[in-house]
Amino acid sequence: MFLGMDITFNDNDGTVRILMKVYLKEAIADSGMDASKVAPTPAKKDLFTVDDGSEQLDKRQGEIFHSIVAKLLYVSKRARTDAQLAIAFLCTRVSCSTEQDWKKLIRLLQYFNGTLDMPLILGADCLAESKSWVYAAYAVHDDMKSHTGGATSLGCGAVMCKSTKQKLNTKSSTEAKVAGSSDYLPNTIWARMFLAKQGYELTENIFYQDNQSAIRLDKNGRASCGQKSRHIDIRYFFMQDRFESEGISVVYCRTDEMLADFFTKSLQGSLFRKFRSVLLGHCHVNTLTKSPLPPSEERVENPILEKV
Repeated sequence: MFLGMDITFNDNDGTVRILMKVYLKEAIADSGMDASKVAPTPAKKDLFTVDDGSEQLDKRQGEIFHSIVAKLLYVSKRARTDAQLAIAFLCTRVSCSTEQDWKKLIRLLQYFNGTLDMPLILGADCLAESKSWVYAAYAVHDDMKSHTGGATSLGCGAVMCKSTKQKLNTKSSTEAKVAGSSDYLPNTIWARMFLAKQGYELTENIFYQDNQSAIRLDKNGRASCGQKSRHIDIRYFFMQDRFESEGISVVYCRTDEMLADFFTKSLQGSLFRKFRSVLLGHCHVNTLTKSPLPPSEERVENPILEKV
């Protein structure tokens, strides 16, 4: 047991299993919810919907809400990455929590109640190969800001995940994705540097995106800027330099295989279960690919300098 994490190493396949049942049980108990109820997903489809008419929580219940969300945030960063989206949204509501927010918190706790024994399993096929997925959902928040999601894997489970509200308003889905890529790229660079210090130099570092226009801006910077994208600040184009200097390959990824989509939309049903099984390491990342991509969509190593 370390910092509330129940860690088990498996010498047979080189993986590690992480559980944090104690923290989750404490959060469920603190809420006073019916411990017999469970939910299939962390949130309903209306996660980002804010009802201005919902009654504000009183001071005591508001403090309980804040305390539980903080506890779940700690858990989500260490063992339950499958709930990061719901927790990221609830974190934006701790200073103005309402009855609607409380119901969303209870829904999340019901999900945890039914998956207490679901571990995070981490492993690596090769410490010289890394894959990252980045996605941004455009203008999904009440103030029209977008939401960034990202994940990095070495083969089994996601070793780094990100689900966060963007700090600025963007004017198009392409700009939102460029901003999201800019926000997540430092994680990919840090992972490469960390592995290098452990003696493992990356020979393959893939950065998946599902928007061709965003890929062109990422790769070409100002060279791909047209009249409709000149307003995008130059600070995002540090990616053009970093992709070249870090040896990162930008690869097109179909939306139904975009793992980072899990951290930007409240998915339901089979797609939720598919992405969750990969993120938690219950299925290999290769299971994301249903069929080979057409040759024209495989990689965008040297995209045409098309104006966006």
